[in-house]
Amino acid sequence: MRPLSVFLLLFSTCMCFSACQRSKSESMSAREEAFVLHQNEDKLTQLIIYDVFTPPVASRIYAYSALASYEAMRFQDSKYKSIVAQLRGFGPIAAPEKGKKYNFTLAATQAFFTVVRKVTFSVDSLKGYEDRLYAKFKSGMDDSTFARSIAFGDSVAKVILKRASTDNYQQTRFKPKFLGSQNPGMWRPTAPDYLDGVEYCWGTMKTFALDTSSQITLPPPPVYSEDKNSTYYKQNLEVYEQSKTLTQEQKDIARYWDDNPFVMEHAGHMTFANKKITPGGHWIGITAIACKKTDADAVKTAQAYALTSVAMYDAFICCWNIKYQTSYIRPVTVINDLIDPNWLPRLQTPPFPEYPSGHSTITRSAAVMLTHLFGDHFAFQDTSDLRYIGMKRDFKSFVQAADEASISRFYGGLHYKNSVDKGAEQGKKVSEYILSKLKLVNP
Repeated sequence: MRPLSVFLLLFSTCMCFSACQRSKSESMSAREEAFVLHQNEDKLTQLIIYDVFTPPVASRIYAYSALASYEAMRFQDSKYKSIVAQLRGFGPIAAPEKGKKYNFTLAATQAFFTVVRKVTFSVDSLKGYEDRLYAKFKSGMDDSTFARSIAFGDSVAKVILKRASTDNYQQTRFKPKFLGSQNPGMWRPTAPDYLDGVEYCWGTMKTFALDTSSQITLPPPPVYSEDKNSTYYKQNLEVYEQSKTLTQEQKDIARYWDDNPFVMEHAGHMTFANKKITPGGHWIGITAIACKKTDADAVKTAQAYALTSVAMYDAFICCWNIKYQTSYIRPVTVINDLIDPNWLPRLQTPPFPEYPSGHSTITRSAAVMLTHLFGDHFAFQDTSDLRYIGMKRDFKSFVQAADEASISRFYGGLHYKNSVDKGAEQGKKVSEYILSKLKLVNP
């Protein structure tokens, strides 16, 4: 039986309305409340895969929808503080009416999907799920509580969407293509598909917690040189030689963390696309695993999704800001020009500049945030990619997982070792700053 079917069965048996029901969320158990939020996030991930959103854009979708869900859900437990009140550019969230009953899981769901409908495309694919879910909510509560909860969710979503309308996203749409430069050391479209640069204006997006996209700086990468004794040439040779001696474990690591949302596959004269989760979607999956393993209630679950998403969103903006400022050339281009004209990396090179590694930046930002929420030695089995590539891996901590994700880009032939190290450094600093700025619970 599918997880949703199991949930709906449990839901229908638990939603018998009576005067002695719990006021916080009617007759749902804490586990059932959290399950709804997990299912909502999973449906969003499937939608993001279907619509093939780029990793930076996907991070924006996850962040706004998760913040909407949390800001509605947090009123179930008064110890939790507003996150958006401590971020840049959000208006105040109105509190629920005192003395009135609300189902905050319903309100969080309404806020979540109201935002999702505005920031994605193929929303019709969600309609069946939403209709079934709302019908079960409605069957277990009086009409006034249902309507009041929906209205509260809408009011939260309105605040979130108003901020989304001013984050510079629309201004970055429909810009001229970024085709790089033919100057030595500068990025240009890479083999075999030669796609133009993705989201080259993302560094101009308004950050959530950071003051600016340039707040977390990095030293410049090695200067381009064709001198075989130079640091620059040696880092290309390192990528090339590593690709020739990869162990099976290193190949598996590269494949496991690829998370390319739109991989172009080539078989003879045929070309076809393979859709997968984004890097951010992978860490949303890890967030779900952590919440389920600790049996986190709905408010803690909503908070974990929101904080992890905010960290990755700000990390993407910082990373992309440096990527397009440096416009650093990819290993495949240099190796083809200077070392081996027939060489291709194990993985498909993403269409944007090399420095720093985006995977390294956002995975470390997520890992630092999850470590703060769930602990430093949190062992888990990552099954986030199981349904897409049939693989799962075990980790002793979130940072270990992030380190593996980071080095996977070197194994895959996409990044220099320096770039993955500096990306991880940047992601760590992003989340450390966010955590220093936010107060998560009341004293």
